[in-house]
Amino acid sequence: KNNYAFSLSIIGVLYFTFGFITWLNNQLIPFLKTACQLTDTQAYLVTFAFYISYFVMALPSAGILKKTGFAKGMSLGLLVMALGCVVFIPAAMSRNYLVFLIGLFVQGTGLALLQTAANPYVTILGPIESATQRMCIMGLFNKIAGIVGIYIFSKALLSNIGAVSESINAATGMQQVALLDELAHRIITPYIVMAIGLVLIA
Repeated sequence: KNNYAFSLSIIGVLYFTFGFITWLNNQLIPFLKTACQLTDTQAYLVTFAFYISYFVMALPSAGILKKTGFAKGMSLGLLVMALGCVVFIPAAMSRNYLVFLIGLFVQGTGLALLQTAANPYVTILGPIESATQRMCIMGLFNKIAGIVGIYIFSKALLSNIGAVSESINAATGMQQVALLDELAHRIITPYIVMAIGLVLIA
């Protein structure tokens, strides 16, 4: 029973983790739109770059898990997600939209691998008759992570974004570039913390 509770707790942490990262896309859209001076179409490619990795990596993830097993596969998924977070650092430093998209795709790739392992693992972790119950509990972890993630990142990234946007629009030349760079750099610390957290969980 102790082993079962511990294993279920670890999976709960994983569901919280990928819920946290998935729901951040909503915060990244307005943030990157301002920081990288994007059109609406370009801004919504944030979501596309993240979720297309699920389509691309679905079958490869299954093949990888056959070789690594569930536990090592989940650790690998977390490490790939951490790599995606690290990519955000040079993206923010150079304010390069394409590099941001690459980072999102790498995060999505790790998340696809993690979910491909975690979802069936929940069903075999305990008695088959309570598998649905466990999935529902994991879903709660996922949604709670979304609420927490949105709150934290709205404070870290979108604090005074309206006033900042007005200042950027009013500025010209090097002053505008400096303001945009300052805004883009807001994302560095949160993603360093996330990368470290993902490595520790892995």
